[in-house]
Amino acid sequence: MESLNLTTKILVYNYEESTEAIKKLINEAKSATKRAYAPYSNFHVGAAILLSNGEIISGNNQENAAYPSGLCAERVTVFHANAQYPDVAVETIAVAACNSEGEFTANPCSPCGGCRQVLLEVENRYNRPIKVILYGENKIYELESAKALLPVGFGADSLFD
Repeated sequence: MESLNLTTKILVYNYEESTEAIKKLINEAKSATKRAYAPYSNFHVGAAILLSNGEIISGNNQENAAYPSGLCAERVTVFHANAQYPDVAVETIAVAACNSEGEFTANPCSPCGGCRQVLLEVENRYNRPIKVILYGENKIYELESAKALLPVGFGADSLFD
């Protein structure tokens, strides 16, 4: 028997300590929350992606009365970016969440398992890490790679030959 120890490095800082580039991406994610369609949960999530060509793409969660039919902000944004710029890598994603009154979460909101898997797939697709910025009013988490969110992820190497 062996033991596998996994470690995730997360930088923790506040908005004022962010670089201008990170602030811009966070602001885009926060702005995207205002366009979310979340009449059932009242949990508005926005995401913004910086592509390697400098483009910024934003998106938000889209709910549906048949709950499984909705889609998270991270996936809406990633899929839109991949549809518009299929040959351009994702460099960074920022995520922010608020309630229907526009009050942002005090602590960072982390992507769900499905979104983590999609981010990992995109990271593998372009063979480069995606920096992940998770915004909260009190603190921000920064991870150097989506793999840090899903260290034992499912990928092409998991499939049978």
